[in-house]
Amino acid sequence: MTDTAPKPPELPRRFYETASTAEADGHWRVLLDGRLVRTPGRAVLAATTRELADAIAQEWAMQGERIDPSSMPLTRLLNTAIDGVAPRLAETQGDLARYIETDLLFYRADSPERLVARQAEGWDPIIDWAGKRVGGPFHITSGIIHVAQPSETVRAFNVMARAIADPLTVAALHQMTTLTGSVILAFAVLEGRLDASTAFELAHIDEDWNIELWGDDEEAAQRRALRRADMVAAGRAIGLGAIGNQIPANQS
Repeated sequence: MTDTAPKPPELPRRFYETASTAEADGHWRVLLDGRLVRTPGRAVLAATTRELADAIAQEWAMQGERIDPSSMPLTRLLNTAIDGVAPRLAETQGDLARYIETDLLFYRADSPERLVARQAEGWDPIIDWAGKRVGGPFHITSGIIHVAQPSETVRAFNVMARAIADPLTVAALHQMTTLTGSVILAFAVLEGRLDASTAFELAHIDEDWNIELWGDDEEAAQRRALRRADMVAAGRAIGLGAIGNQIPANQS
């Protein structure tokens, strides 16, 4: 029987020898054999700090015979910030803020007791911190039925989220939120409450429970490893290159 499954697209060949960085107009640009790297939207790939630009240049330098974008999470994130977030900053801020109404941490299992306890142990301290951070409580429920959050708490969080003006920070937060289902975990990473790897594991308490019961499979493990790499890259990007990431406390 002939295998009709589509083959993955062939990766492009490496076309350069060296990757480096250079400063121009207050930004650090990534160079391949001395030539500018451009985003998919044809903008210059430029970072706000040398540290971030150097880390991105290292991703290019580490490529082999073929260029594999999946192994370049910082490059992809900065591309997103430049091409996708910067031209639509307000829209992306709003999309990020809306996650507070359906955050993963609000929805708990009602059984078995050990899973309920594991969620409470991992998630309750972050919920408590977040409530103090925005100056209002959050409502928790068991199951998947929507639970409305207090309007004042939602409004305070929206003000906090929309105060972040740096496109890279917004892109990193949005990436962490979509990877975990929790904007609260993303903000905990931003403000140094958690590191990105720990936040990623907290978001997968349910998945880890099921793996303990039924085992894991290789493909799922590979997909999770790629998501983890993107999560860690987002946290690293904030540390290396995002500006304006100090959020005024309790604005309302």
